[in-house]
Amino acid sequence: MKTAIIGIDFGTTNSSLALANASGIVELAHFSELGTPTDSYRSLLYLERVREGGVNALKSWSGPAGIEHYLSADGNGRLMQSLKSFLSNRTLQSTEVLGRRHTLISLIARILRDLRQQAEDQFGIKINAAVVGRPVQFVAAENEDDNKYAENRLREAFREAGFESVEFELEPVAAARYYESTLDRDQLILIGDFGGGTSDFSLLRVGPTIRRRGRIATDLLGNAGVGLAGDAFDAKIVRHLVAPALGAESQMRSLNKLLTVPGWVYSKLERWHYLSLLKARDTIEMLRGVQGHALEPEKIKALLHLIKEDLGFRLHRAVQAVKCDLSYHPTAMFKFADGVVEIETALERSVFEGWITEELEQIQTCVDSLLISSGAGCEDVDAVFLTGGTSFVPAVRRIFETRFGRNKLRAGNEFTSVAHGLALKIK
Repeated sequence: MKTAIIGIDFGTTNSSLALANASGIVELAHFSELGTPTDSYRSLLYLERVREGGVNALKSWSGPAGIEHYLSADGNGRLMQSLKSFLSNRTLQSTEVLGRRHTLISLIARILRDLRQQAEDQFGIKINAAVVGRPVQFVAAENEDDNKYAENRLREAFREAGFESVEFELEPVAAARYYESTLDRDQLILIGDFGGGTSDFSLLRVGPTIRRRGRIATDLLGNAGVGLAGDAFDAKIVRHLVAPALGAESQMRSLNKLLTVPGWVYSKLERWHYLSLLKARDTIEMLRGVQGHALEPEKIKALLHLIKEDLGFRLHRAVQAVKCDLSYHPTAMFKFADGVVEIETALERSVFEGWITEELEQIQTCVDSLLISSGAGCEDVDAVFLTGGTSFVPAVRRIFETRFGRNKLRAGNEFTSVAHGLALKIK
């Protein structure tokens, strides 16, 4: 069997793979999620203890298979999402899952191993090397040492997954290479790559001249990034819309005093990669005690149901659905129902935009700092290419419309442009 190098965009929420042939034709890997074809592979892992041959065995599934097993399970498994967000965290080396301790690297490697197998099966080749996208700024990284630490951990996960050679490329630079492949003239472009956990920006020169002579260091005027994106927007919807229906800031009686229900639980509820950690015996027992003293016990009961039944993925889909609807309509309905949990309410786009004001300001500051450090003015930029799911959010697009004008904004292949560009680097 022939061997090949593949381009892999391993994302916080979704991943994609692409392969370029000698002529530069790029082929994307395809998957099936709940019977629907897709170019994206959910970056999640589902683990469950099963009985095989009279003994207990811990089985794992990633991506679409993980979703299907999770949705058909009875709540005894563990769904793990956004593992990439932990890479810069030096204190998190391992975690206990269903009675066994697993390193973060090994959990990520399980997802990557499945991705490699999927690509080998589809393309009919042996894959032992990859060009891999990485953010300019990893989630929670405070300096370049943190970024290098996160990159090294990701490299180790790829090697544990069977990749003998791994080369990293900044994700916005990879997206720029995809955009460049569509051009017939040279341009100075700003790339905005919005993932689940990071927003990354690169300012660089692209076009036919650069392709012919080969890219040089001075073509890249600068990079900048901030460790927030779609997940941070989702967290605000959970904080302001979901958490109050589950008892956040409600009260409980304790020794004839009125106390607020512990808020740390709801903080973890906001982050998908922390949600599964709430399904611990001590947390469940604590919340049962809170329910017994709560002034609104039905809300705590709903919270317990959400945690015990491991409904994080379903809640995640509901939050993303209302966020997506708000990208096209001024008002959208949030709906989530399961057992004793029932939340249905209208959300206005203007209200949502008020919730994410701080995040929008951080993105604005990051873009402005890149322009200042590179010495480029808005009038010098020929086009702005926005990619990634969060690029659809109207308030995000307005940041770039205000600075550069709507006529300069470009888009396309929002979920696969990075993988496409990584594959083009290989050819």
